[in-house]
Amino acid sequence: MTLYAAKIKVSGRVQDVSFRSFTKRNADIVGIKGFVRNISNAVEVVAEGDKDNIEVLIEAIRSGPERAIVKNVDVEWRPYSGMYPDFKVIY
Repeated sequence: MTLYAAKIKVSGRVQDVSFRSFTKRNADIVGIKGFVRNISNAVEVVAEGDKDNIEVLIEAIRSGPERAIVKNVDVEWRPYSGMYPDFKVIY
């Protein structure tokens, strides 16, 4: 298992479509820690855990929930910090 972190910015129609709860469900399924929150005209995800599991989460994010229209997913890989005890939705 190789531990990594990723900062992910998702743009398109990703607010007011349950994107944060969708991301949390998928992060919990694959055991990713970190958070998701709305930022100006986008959604930001910080994900930490096994790199393969982060990549599974990124693929789910690319599809998004049913009402979302994901136009762009920017991923910035970072060193693992271990600072997140779980995955949270920040409101």
